[in-house]
Amino acid sequence: MNAAERRTAALQWFRHATEDLSASETLLSQEFCAPRHVCWLAQQAAEKSLKAILVFLQIDFPKTHDLDALRNLIPWGWRVKTEYDDLAELSEWAVQARYPGDWAEASESDAGAALEQARALVAMVRDELADRGVSFQPEQ
Repeated sequence: MNAAERRTAALQWFRHATEDLSASETLLSQEFCAPRHVCWLAQQAAEKSLKAILVFLQIDFPKTHDLDALRNLIPWGWRVKTEYDDLAELSEWAVQARYPGDWAEASESDAGAALEQARALVAMVRDELADRGVSFQPEQ
């Protein structure tokens, strides 16, 4: 894959991340909102933004929702690797938000915290990709 193809593929992953983030924000603003949906979409936004970096770098990654495992594949020199050293709590929403089980139901507080963490992580990934030549502006 050449550099232009890598950028295009990374942008596709990142677009999906930002769409999930936007959907999460919209849900949280609704009068009736299942907090678990906000948590799940926030986790998905974080996951897809990390995968955008890996696609850009041509690093193969496993099919996993484990954000720490994905972050660990990113090489040193990326701020997201050092500034997000524990993403386990956000990772848990990939399963806990979608299926009933032996865990507490997501609260509005959980939803707000998951969204805040995902929002910051996605913004950092956007900045880091932009620093490396990924343009988020449409071609003129």
